[in-house]
Amino acid sequence: MALTGRAGLVAALGVVVVLLAPQPGLALLGFCLLLAAAIVLDLALAGAVRPLLFHRSGDSLVRLGQRAMVELVVENPGRRRVRGVARDAWPPSAGATPRVLKLDVPSGERRKLVVTLDPTRRGDRQSVAVTVRSIGPLGLAARQGSHRSPWSVRVLPPFLSRKHLPSRLARLRELEGQHPALVRGQGTEFDSLREYVVGDDVRSIDWRATARRNDVVVRTWRPERDRRVLIVLDTGRTSAGRVGDAPIPLAGATANGGGLLVRTDPRPAPGWPRLDWSMDAALLLAALAAKAGDQVDFLAYDRAVRAWVAGASRTELLSVMVNAMAPIEAELIEADSQGMVAAILSRAKRRCLVVLLTDLNGAALDEGLMPVLPQLSSRHLVLVAGVSDPRVAAMAARRSTAEEAYDAAAAEHNRLERRRITARLRRHGVEVVDAPPEEIAPALADAYLALKAAGRL
Repeated sequence: MALTGRAGLVAALGVVVVLLAPQPGLALLGFCLLLAAAIVLDLALAGAVRPLLFHRSGDSLVRLGQRAMVELVVENPGRRRVRGVARDAWPPSAGATPRVLKLDVPSGERRKLVVTLDPTRRGDRQSVAVTVRSIGPLGLAARQGSHRSPWSVRVLPPFLSRKHLPSRLARLRELEGQHPALVRGQGTEFDSLREYVVGDDVRSIDWRATARRNDVVVRTWRPERDRRVLIVLDTGRTSAGRVGDAPIPLAGATANGGGLLVRTDPRPAPGWPRLDWSMDAALLLAALAAKAGDQVDFLAYDRAVRAWVAGASRTELLSVMVNAMAPIEAELIEADSQGMVAAILSRAKRRCLVVLLTDLNGAALDEGLMPVLPQLSSRHLVLVAGVSDPRVAAMAARRSTAEEAYDAAAAEHNRLERRRITARLRRHGVEVVDAPPEEIAPALADAYLALKAAGRL
């Protein structure tokens, strides 16, 4: 049972009347008995909350930055009308609105309520409970109860780098000879013959065709298809750091009339974790490699396998990957590089391109990846991609005060460490991509296309 605001107002007015009465004691007793009787009667006439039934429907998948609609149908099998309010409770990161819904369900009927979700984080967002307050006809008392009505909405990565896909696909068509500007790679799939020009590899000369003509003829090649690309996502502690500006507000956001998210909080939006930027880059690379005809697998690892996608068809690859990525969170533990390499080698028996998305942190790589890297690079072509922090470059550029000079020195030291670890990786035959958050996805796609063009994949 719960008393309403109207009951408090009636009680306050009653006290004023009692104080003005000639016999306050007797008047107070009578008023209290009358108010108690009214509350009991109102409570008895209020619709029962416990028999209510709830049914849900609506969106179960939504991309971060988009809006989901969840419908809640309230069925009243009781004998009395249920009139009051309902609150559909969700985690704060689900962005559920409105917080309180008006409810009026006659006996034997049902009513539909709609809750809008504007999620601010990836992952599974589950409803907590539905609390209904049924108010009596006098508005003095109410019955209140909570019900479990489970529903889950999976918030998928937004794949913002999709905008770079058309330009990279155009370059891919050039490599494959499907564009008027023919650009040939050094692959092993024979394409056609053409005349020799200075700078061509002499190993490409077709001596039989040359003997039949007056000019030297060389073979041209198409980049190979049906190669395997294994994308590995490091979900250890270094992936939890936030860098750059959040393209989608993570907190304090609402939707304006045009459906766009705008901030209501004057504080700047925190950046995305490195993990989310790496996911975005992995999705662009996977989409591009699938269009190129390569087989793409995905592994997320820190000290255990967090996600594994293998054998997905090219048409279903992105859907399967975003579903696998959605619940992954950065674990605040040091990644086990030896276990990661073992997991890669156990899943990739034949030579393939291994793309490792991790932080180019010198100390972490010196103790973790570098000792076991030769086991991996001797059997596979390895590409390591890391998201740099743009604030470091900004700190290095500001030196007008003594404090800024110290910050600039620390920033330069950090940049020097990244260049050192990059040079060490390349000495092991590893390709390296080190780019700011907004550029990591297209830079990784360009590196993949460069390997295709050079015939190394």
